Amino acid sequence: MRKVMVMDETAVNRSLVRITHEIIEKTDCTDSLCVLGIKSRGVVLAEILTENLKKFADINVPFGVIDATMHRDDFTAEQKKERATESIIPFDVTGKTVIIVDDVLYTGRTARAAIETVFALGRPKAVRLAVLIDRGHREIPIRPDFVGKNIPTSRKEKVSVVMQGEDTRGVFLTETAD
Repeated sequence: MRKVMVMDETAVNRSLVRITHEIIEKTDCTDSLCVLGIKSRGVVLAEILTENLKKFADINVPFGVIDATMHRDDFTAEQKKERATESIIPFDVTGKTVIIVDDVLYTGRTARAAIETVFALGRPKAVRLAVLIDRGHREIPIRPDFVGKNIPTSRKEKVSVVMQGEDTRGVFLTETAD
């Protein structure tokens, strides 16, 4: 099995700074902006984007954590019960521009479930999707608004984002066995 680093920590941080500036440029009213990180690896990226928005635009953006498990269509009821954790969203999403953040966009099912979770909480003004990696292979019509990097992959490959812990930080591409 081969494992290749496709983005090191510096490249990841550079992409997150660029995404931050794109959010600032493309968002009409930054005072109604909020950021939700999808558990689990989207949370760290969302925290960084929130810090960057404060740093570059001097805006305090409400931040929350979203668990989209209960709206997944590819999990059984038993799997949902086993895997679901609590979303932590300490504000009302109604009338806000919600930026949903995830690490890797693949089939689009997690993003769709996250969008459904947001709408179960209220009626936002707009919902935008920011991802560090878009690897293609969509099964439903989901398109990110903000992308760090497009990485064409085969279905036999796995993309992993490592941002915490003892491991080398970055984005890795691993070929998996069938």
